[in-house]
Amino acid sequence: MAHMEPPFLYDLAVIGGGVNGAAIARDAAGRGLSVLLLERGDLAQGTSSASTKLIHGGLRYLEHGEFSLVREALREREVLWRIAPHVVWPMRFVLPLVKEGRPAWMLRAGLWLYDHIGGREALPPAARIDLAGEMGLREKIRAGFEYSDCWVDDARLVVLLARDAADRGAEVVTRCEVTRLAREGSVWRIDTAGCNGGEPFRAAMVVNAAGPQVGQVMDRAQETRSKLLRRVRGSHIVVPRLHDDPRALFLQLPDGRICFAIPYEHRYTLIGTTDSEEGADADPPRASEAEIAYLCDAAARYFRRAPTPADVIWSFAGVRLLADDGSGRPEAATRGYQFELDRGADAHSAPLLTVLGGKITTHRTLAEAALERLGIDANAGWTARAPLPGGDFEPDGRDEADNLLPLEQEVAAIARGLPPGTVHRLARAYGTDALRFARADMGRDLGHGLTEAELDHLVTREWAMTAQDVLWRRSKLGLRFDAAQVEALERRMTSPG
Repeated sequence: MAHMEPPFLYDLAVIGGGVNGAAIARDAAGRGLSVLLLERGDLAQGTSSASTKLIHGGLRYLEHGEFSLVREALREREVLWRIAPHVVWPMRFVLPLVKEGRPAWMLRAGLWLYDHIGGREALPPAARIDLAGEMGLREKIRAGFEYSDCWVDDARLVVLLARDAADRGAEVVTRCEVTRLAREGSVWRIDTAGCNGGEPFRAAMVVNAAGPQVGQVMDRAQETRSKLLRRVRGSHIVVPRLHDDPRALFLQLPDGRICFAIPYEHRYTLIGTTDSEEGADADPPRASEAEIAYLCDAAARYFRRAPTPADVIWSFAGVRLLADDGSGRPEAATRGYQFELDRGADAHSAPLLTVLGGKITTHRTLAEAALERLGIDANAGWTARAPLPGGDFEPDGRDEADNLLPLEQEVAAIARGLPPGTVHRLARAYGTDALRFARADMGRDLGHGLTEAELDHLVTREWAMTAQDVLWRRSKLGLRFDAAQVEALERRMTSPG
């Protein structure tokens, strides 16, 4: 969308380019509203690229009685798989039976409920399994259960939501920090730094979806906080692959917590998450040495080849801003979303809707609920049917390789000479959009299969401005690039000529 010159009045301004903000912008643009999406950094730069990368109901939330949240999330799994089959994939999860964990009868009952309350259709049901000698597990682990959820490339999901919003008319502005919000009658004046030539934006409605910065935006709008806000940091580590099995592991720990060990980027295992309120105010948040050791110890309880902190290739952390529900331990705090709607002094004042909480799985239903709170009812539900960019193909089955094979063949036929691993990565990251930039000459290889043609697409279509945007959010090639390659890419992006 071409930039709207001031004093253009947007119907809706959304502050925050994470999954919730991008989803709200997409939904609103698809309903015909003029939409502005503002992000102070890069899309998904914060919490939305630091998740456990799962589309799941949250099996552990059943323990806390959050049945409605689990039901809503379970219903979303197959919706998101259907509209984004390139970045959302079914995955089987193995829940080993261990002495320090929940008893078998409790797990069986929980999994039965998990299978039946969320409208599961295509995903296979839970089952009891034999684990003796399987998945690189310790010999004492001999049985368990297996159930279904989905994996997601979280940062790419956010970019696709923003891309779809822009394709439907929204203006997406990154590297643009909101410094002040002020009501001017029925209009919000939005002052920013780093964009728009110093001129304010104006919008009839504002949604504050700034994630961990929600409180700061409320302060800049001089809004009173009616709820106590709770910052909870979740940390993850990535280590060399611990097993060759495509299934993930659900790890029960002696302190009652759980974490996951998930096959990641073909060569690695992702382990997480923690829940800690200590150090959650750091910007950017970082995994502490204690958390890294805790996650290594968690894996060591299960795997024969136990990882140590020295094996950690990459660690990352994100902060979830939750409404304080009075729960004691941070892992028990609700992941459900809530809204605060301030309509101002009278019926003619411009409304401000603040989004608290939420999880990546429920971003689409959160967006619907947010627009409903603002009184926008037209064309509700359209996002459950329309594919995200690149997702306009029908999965052939539950296997990732089978689903992508026809698309990979198309890409390989156009871009002859690309290694099969690169072709697979392009198909998985972009879906049919890979055909937008695939050509006979993909240009110079900038490292590990990143070509000039792909980079041009990321810059012109996906708001990538720095090497970090490309290597850690648009892709995970940062796991493979060395320092010299990163520096060369940064030079290429700052001086493309």
